[in-house]
Amino acid sequence: MRCDNGHKNDHVRSMSAPSENVEQLGDHIMKNALRRILSESARLDVPAQTLADDADLYAAGLSSLATVHLMLAIEDEFGIEIPDRLLTRRLFSSIDSMAAAITELQQAKAAA
Repeated sequence: MRCDNGHKNDHVRSMSAPSENVEQLGDHIMKNALRRILSESARLDVPAQTLADDADLYAAGLSSLATVHLMLAIEDEFGIEIPDRLLTRRLFSSIDSMAAAITELQQAKAAA
């Protein structure tokens, strides 16, 4: 039995992923990588996997020394160099803030 609602290409549209979903997937992968880096480099008081994306990492035990290790690991993992202008406490305050900075730096690198 065939159901024809006048939209021949509905099945094609439903099969293709909107760019929003692709961006969300990329964001999810990046944040998982950041959680892994935090687990390996930051020695937080709580497991990184349990932190919300906007959780205060300093409240979770992030030290100034750990931010140096974190910066080096992020640069290595994502193939970027964090410029001095971004090296602030705010950058390392949450997974969200680090992900936003990485995205900005990757886009600038791709545009160069």
